[in-house]
Amino acid sequence: MNPVEHTDIEAFRLEARDWLAEHFPTALADNPERQAVDIFGPDNTDPDFQLWLARMGAKGWTVPLWPRHYGGGGLTEIQAKVLADEMARIGATNPVKGMSVNLLGPTLLEFGNEDQKLRHLPPAARGEVRWCQGYSEPGAGSDLASLQCRAEDLGDSFLINGQKVWTSGAHFAHWCFCLVRTDRSRKQGGISFVLIDMRSPGVEALPIKLIYGGSTFCEVFFKDVVVPKANLVGPLHGGWAVAKRLLQFERGGIGDTRRARGVRPLADVVREYGAFDSDGRLADADLRARIAAHEIDARAVALTHQRIALEHQAGIDAGAATSILKNATIAADQTRMELIVELLGHDGLGWDGDAYSQEALESVRLWLRGKSGSIYGGTHEIQNNIISKRILALPDAKPQR
Repeated sequence: MNPVEHTDIEAFRLEARDWLAEHFPTALADNPERQAVDIFGPDNTDPDFQLWLARMGAKGWTVPLWPRHYGGGGLTEIQAKVLADEMARIGATNPVKGMSVNLLGPTLLEFGNEDQKLRHLPPAARGEVRWCQGYSEPGAGSDLASLQCRAEDLGDSFLINGQKVWTSGAHFAHWCFCLVRTDRSRKQGGISFVLIDMRSPGVEALPIKLIYGGSTFCEVFFKDVVVPKANLVGPLHGGWAVAKRLLQFERGGIGDTRRARGVRPLADVVREYGAFDSDGRLADADLRARIAAHEIDARAVALTHQRIALEHQAGIDAGAATSILKNATIAADQTRMELIVELLGHDGLGWDGDAYSQEALESVRLWLRGKSGSIYGGTHEIQNNIISKRILALPDAKPQR
């Protein structure tokens, strides 16, 4: 880094620090629950959060790397890192998360036309619109390309009929980015990527009750839903390429802290619930070794996320490597929750009632919820297939006679 670049970065650091000091509501400091919207739940109506959201959205710093004319901050990767550091220093977090900015936004920036970008990206950056993902179907999960939700050509619009399942947050979403079949004579080559207003007549989202007690997923039914052709992203029948790219964004981004909100760092749980020997070490040597191994893995995953983000900024496509990152991240997340529940001991059996702390109850539910990570975004086994074929160049297994 030359002296001029260093001077520019330090100038931006002071600018960010001054702006945050003036605009961040201090009542939110170090309180991630109040600074976030549950991406699978109702809106956060906290007045301080709403003020923080409005200020960050107006500044464009909710999506600091997006161009300014699409509602972003127009920052460089280094500036975005400085901003993140300054926010962490005062206990602030980004108020906008979820599919609108992590999945749809990058995809529209790459495949959307100018009208689509101007219509959908600024509201997403301001946290005004929620999106859900219409991919999986009852008969098209791991083999997504076999999907049957169909779109009939009506000239200026499509008539959509079919069903999606495991649609995260559909009951709270305003819009859905959806894969539909526009040509029945081809498999991957007959799929298109469309944007559907969830308030359209004929759309119904039904929550699915899950093992941890919540309903983050839905069944979604489309019955004679009219969608303008202006909502087609990419070419007609060319949705498979768009869908694969979005999945790369999803797999690269899986592993953020949303599943662990409200749970203290693992080290804090160890200090409170662990049994220690006379040397101040965890008395259970096996547990101690597993915690150390997890901390190493989790740190490696975090550094890999940072590296891929920097490579993306430099125009380097992670491609199939996102499958490795997805599996590694989910494994680290699941191991973390398993260790926490083990450390909680009797409290780790809690499901309901005053006999258990709120932290213990939340930990048990997050532990159970985390099991779905091996399924959504492409199952663990599907990711292994991608890794074996596209990275390791291994041949297909021959069927046993």
